[in-house]
Amino acid sequence: MARSKQSLKRHRTDVLKAKRNRSKMRELRSVIRSINESDTPENREKAMRKAQSLIDKASRKHLLHPNKANRLKHSIM
Repeated sequence: MARSKQSLKRHRTDVLKAKRNRSKMRELRSVIRSINESDTPENREKAMRKAQSLIDKASRKHLLHPNKANRLKHSIM
């Protein structure tokens, strides 16, 4: 790895972004998993709304490709 000032700063910011992205994707996966584990229709509907919201946010932040976001939303319906 290069040792210039710019590359060191870039490395620091990349580590922070990767940590943030992992956290967001982990939250998204757990919400999608909770849809299948929900016991009542009300809980399922609530989890679906939360999942759709998180999928849309992830797509806007470029964590997910827009087509994959659409596929995920369709598959949880």
